[in-house]
Amino acid sequence: MSAKKLKMNNITIDFPGVRALNGVDFTAETGRIHALIGANGAGKSTLMKVLSGAYGHYTGDITLDGEKIEITTPADAQRYGIQTVYQEVDTAIIPSLTVAENIMLNQTVQSMENKHWINWNRLFKQAEDILSGMNLCIPVKKLAGELTLAEKQLVLIARAISSNCSILILDEPTAPLSHTETTELFRIARELAQKGVGIIFISHRMPEIFELCNELTVMRNGEFIVKKNTSEVTPNQVIEYMLGRKLEDQFPSRVSPYGETLLDVEGLTDGGKVKNTSLHVKAGEIVGIAGLVGAGKTELCKALFGAVPHVTGTVKLNGKSLKLTSPHSAVKSGLALVPEERRKEGVLVSESVTSNLTAVNLKKFTGFLSFINRRAEKKTALEYISALGIKTSSETSRVENLSGGNQQKVAIGRWLIADAEVYIFDEPTKGVDVGAKRDIFELIAQLAAQGKGVVYASSELSEIVGITNRVYMLYDGEPVKELETAKTTEEELLFYSTGGR
Repeated sequence: MSAKKLKMNNITIDFPGVRALNGVDFTAETGRIHALIGANGAGKSTLMKVLSGAYGHYTGDITLDGEKIEITTPADAQRYGIQTVYQEVDTAIIPSLTVAENIMLNQTVQSMENKHWINWNRLFKQAEDILSGMNLCIPVKKLAGELTLAEKQLVLIARAISSNCSILILDEPTAPLSHTETTELFRIARELAQKGVGIIFISHRMPEIFELCNELTVMRNGEFIVKKNTSEVTPNQVIEYMLGRKLEDQFPSRVSPYGETLLDVEGLTDGGKVKNTSLHVKAGEIVGIAGLVGAGKTELCKALFGAVPHVTGTVKLNGKSLKLTSPHSAVKSGLALVPEERRKEGVLVSESVTSNLTAVNLKKFTGFLSFINRRAEKKTALEYISALGIKTSSETSRVENLSGGNQQKVAIGRWLIADAEVYIFDEPTKGVDVGAKRDIFELIAQLAAQGKGVVYASSELSEIVGITNRVYMLYDGEPVKELETAKTTEEELLFYSTGGR
């Protein structure tokens, strides 16, 4: 089967006050895996939303195998075999339907629209055949809401290839996955490519790009920069293309000496994942909580923040015992949490940048009769937008219109205004490019330099080694080892994170 070539020529698109894409060219072929990369805000997602029909007000041409095609709606894209699996898996899956119904959703909707009877036995058999063709054993009659995140993602891929898929767009597909789940995803991607599907792979993770992809396109500031075979370039060269400059040292120097113990936790247990956890954090210290996906890092962070009921154990701040019955009580006590799922829990996506930055500490901006002082609120928001380097057209822009890295800076900024004692970061660089990562590392180092205590939870072991002073290794919800990170390696951390004793 001969390869089809997809070309996007001179694609330009404007939104109020900003040109998001400026004359971008992009080419991909069926049967190959093509990485689309760039810093947050480079225009990757916008370009793919043009291709998938989400944005129809662009200028420029799209051709498939030399024939000009018009894509202005998602239905147009699907008609030409272009399917997308977005990063927010839970918003695309329908939890109350079975796996089979989710996979065959497009065909089921068409049958209902045409008032045809649905042959349920055939529907389940078709779904089974698709999963079997992917070498997957997911029960087709199981409710999708009962699946793991990785299984949901694979079901969405199965849905995409169930209907004439020639180009499959995968947007940050490995961000929530463990190493084993990522390996399985890569196996499926390679098999799909061998069957003639073209895959466009969006990721910030360089090792994955060089392991999986045949070629890559780099974008920067809404423009095409370069297209290369992955065999022709090195990761450092790609990062320089992304940033437009040489990459500086990624991690700031560790801060020392430390002060007195700020946070002291003994025997913390949540009745579920978190088991008998003890740890301490000193003033000016960055303490890592490390482990593989599913080790219990997020659950521990939420338990420390009072977001989990029925927690036992003791938590002391500055020697004073805390009763963390809710996030509200945690905030009043001087704790702050920047959660992993920033769009769900870390920011108010439909609200402005200003509202998000000031939401945690509105009392600071309220005066007589509890009216909000909008002038003071705006002044503070502009100060933090500048200090944090948040890229936004205006302080009134909605957070959902910002890139992932800038959303994360907003999520962090709101707590800087609140001025907490201990900051808890759960996977703070998830889905964030190398440039924004360095900005976040600098922010965290500055907090430590101010004498704040920092808990840094991550499955990225290179980050744990690079930025923390000490680390607690979690395995199955329980700390198995405490290490000084200046005296350890990623290999040793991996040993303990996989259950080594």
